[in-house]
Amino acid sequence: MENKPKSIKEIKELFENSDIYGYRKIIESLNDDDRTGVINLKNKYLSKIEKYNNELLRLKKMREYENKYNDCEFICGIDEVGRGPLAGPVVTGAVILPKNVDILYLNDSKKLSKKRREELSEEIKEKALYYSTALVDEKVIDEINILQSTYKAMRMAIENLGIKPDLLLVDAVTIPDVDIKQVPIIKGDAKSVSIAAASIIAKVERDRMMEEYDKVYPEYQFASNMGYGSKAHIEAIKKYGPCEIHRRTFIKNFI
Repeated sequence: MENKPKSIKEIKELFENSDIYGYRKIIESLNDDDRTGVINLKNKYLSKIEKYNNELLRLKKMREYENKYNDCEFICGIDEVGRGPLAGPVVTGAVILPKNVDILYLNDSKKLSKKRREELSEEIKEKALYYSTALVDEKVIDEINILQSTYKAMRMAIENLGIKPDLLLVDAVTIPDVDIKQVPIIKGDAKSVSIAAASIIAKVERDRMMEEYDKVYPEYQFASNMGYGSKAHIEAIKKYGPCEIHRRTFIKNFI
């Protein structure tokens, strides 16, 4: 930065080729540059630094439970996706993250855009110590009910990890017939990085399944409603009747 770029274009390229850790140095080197274009660039990247720091603070709060039980080596987050839809499976995720790993923007999967969820799902799988998903289909849901199906899928996801966790952080419920210490957390997918990670990989997997089902049963618009009871979906059930993946116990009022 000793030879300060003379053009705003060069300064812009400096920022674009740097990262969050380099922005501050570039800004400091431009302290005496009062050109409007440079000031606008400095303000833009100061805002990026502020947003990054705020995100780190948010994630720090989401590690409250992981920090509380830090003596446990393998803390596993558990969450489900798909308890409410009229069609398709319930899918659960189980994720064990390294301690203090940074995965920016981890949050309740429902609060994230599809693009962000898919990006995060890949990052979670890359950085996780262990992860797995499991599903229970609509036929079993009709047979044993959605709550028992959710428990079943959660137990399967734990078994699929390939290692026995020391602690389970679970979104809202306590899973029966599991001999591992559990901490149920209301709205846990917004309060625990481990549960949020499980929520994201489960939702991405289920959404992709429903998009594939949409190709087989296009009249129900599964790619847009993901099996939930949208007005168009309910009208399609009334018009065409149920398809193979509809939960019969969920659509009794429509057929």
